[in-house]
Amino acid sequence: MNNTQNQTNRQRPHRGMMGGRGMHPGEKPKDLKGSLGKLMGYIGKYKLPIVLVMIFAACSTIFNVAGPKILGKATTALTEGLMSKIQGQGGIDFTRIGKILLFVLALYLGSAVFSFIQGWIMTAVTQKVCYRMRKEISEKINRMPMKYFESRTYGEVLSRITNDVDTMGQGLNQSITTIITATATLIGVLIMMLSISPLMTLIALVILPISMGLIQFVTHRSQKYFIAQQDYLGQINGQVEEVYGGHLVIKAFNKEAETLEEFEKTNRILYDSAWKSQFLSGMMHPIMTFVGNLGYACVALIGGLLAIRNVITIGDIQAFIQYVKNFTQPIQQIAQVINQVQSMSAAAERVFEFLEEEEEDQACEHPASLENVTGEVTFDHVQFGYVPNQIIIHDFSCHVEPGQKIAIVGPTGAGKTTMVKLLMRFYDVNSGKIRLGQDDIRSFNRRELRDAFGMVLQDTWLFKGTIMENIRYGRLDATDEEVIAAAKAARAHHFIQTLPGGYQMELNEDASNVSQGQKQLLTIARAILADNKILILDEATSSVDTRTEIEIQKAMDNLMKGRTSFVIAHRLSTIRDADLILVMKDGDIVEQGNHEELLRAGGFYASLYNAQFVTTE
Repeated sequence: MNNTQNQTNRQRPHRGMMGGRGMHPGEKPKDLKGSLGKLMGYIGKYKLPIVLVMIFAACSTIFNVAGPKILGKATTALTEGLMSKIQGQGGIDFTRIGKILLFVLALYLGSAVFSFIQGWIMTAVTQKVCYRMRKEISEKINRMPMKYFESRTYGEVLSRITNDVDTMGQGLNQSITTIITATATLIGVLIMMLSISPLMTLIALVILPISMGLIQFVTHRSQKYFIAQQDYLGQINGQVEEVYGGHLVIKAFNKEAETLEEFEKTNRILYDSAWKSQFLSGMMHPIMTFVGNLGYACVALIGGLLAIRNVITIGDIQAFIQYVKNFTQPIQQIAQVINQVQSMSAAAERVFEFLEEEEEDQACEHPASLENVTGEVTFDHVQFGYVPNQIIIHDFSCHVEPGQKIAIVGPTGAGKTTMVKLLMRFYDVNSGKIRLGQDDIRSFNRRELRDAFGMVLQDTWLFKGTIMENIRYGRLDATDEEVIAAAKAARAHHFIQTLPGGYQMELNEDASNVSQGQKQLLTIARAILADNKILILDEATSSVDTRTEIEIQKAMDNLMKGRTSFVIAHRLSTIRDADLILVMKDGDIVEQGNHEELLRAGGFYASLYNAQFVTTE
């Protein structure tokens, strides 16, 4: 593939990599106060909308809380009217009752309007925050060193962009408004209850600690089962995915019985923990209903006695019962939102950890220009180790002339791909220099430097789109004629014409509707279209058959014409015509020369070559 920096922007993970660590329900942050502080600072530019949300949420709650007491006045007026009618002293004042009902209706409508406005504003704010955060994460990815991604799975990085940002956005949207409305409701309801009857309020408050105690008891007993349920749910999902992916191997080795036995064991533990957790959590509602009904009975009894003594009215009893019902609801909401805030803070903490990771230096103060790059490359006493105290390339020097074909060979782990990573500045050398022409590669801006390189890798990368779009990805401003010319040079034009739709055929997400060899030819066409000065070919033919390899080799010969090429290969037959072969072993260049020279020397290269092509009788 070419234009590697751009490929990083659009790289898609394999399905098997999607199972990285995301947010688990109830996960707690390491530093709740610190993560909340960072989040509040991050959304500081939205102070005015959030203040408006608070005002509208408070107004909506006040209007809603005032409704039951005013509605109680209508009940009182109706009761008094009935009593007067029975005593023959008058009748029901429907005008007064109608005015009260219209006023209550206006209050509830006003509450709904304020609630709608605050919800609309808060949703807009949270979506802007999520959009900004995803954008910053996307930009951050391009500034981060390769070592970060090589030390983590794709799934873990993706979870920061998807799961964590979504968790944070949902928590932010719901927690702020819930906390405001629940707190305002709690205070407002308490004030209204006290204004009706302090004695009845005291009775209602006595019921509250009983409810909280029962909730805490059930929660404490069920928590360990919920944790076990999540743990074994993850294990059973992993087993299913593993068995599905290795189904043929399991069948071939007759391991069906052992696999089923292991699944049954995990499934039984999951069943037990899920049953107990769901049963205990299911007890919450009937317990709360029982305690709530007990509270209503006490309130009704005391209210009736007070009404008989003309201390309060019947309408006040009706309003108070409604307030008792509404009093426990905001407490439950606050308890729920505390867990949500913890998950939100944990997600925000992980996102901010990512945004604060170490970055590569992207630009030089006086960068060198690519205009003078001809393809000349010099390695000057290069020393490098992924870990500073573990050097794997000790002292490597080599000079490459423009247009030369350089092959890098050696056993697995010898450091072949490491040389390519150093050349493209995915890592910087510990000591020594790598020069393009006369300029140290560290004097170029990283992105401009990588524009000088095209790559064709063993693992082809094609995205969901037409064949024309996939080839044009090498140079987005290329015309259709230039794309077709690149495909012809890559020897891909013929097979493209045989496909349904030709260049307009849509590749699926895994590009599985074309063969491996065809994928490789398309990536070569993309590299030809990009027309980079220097090419890197990393095991480009290792996963295809011999006939396809010959076609790909011809395409690569076209690709390498007039360009400096670095070819990493295990099949030594593909690099016999290389101008220079670098033989690596244990991180060092142990031999260098052309094919004939190295064979005559009878060294390590000769032993590798003979191991592949010479058979013993």
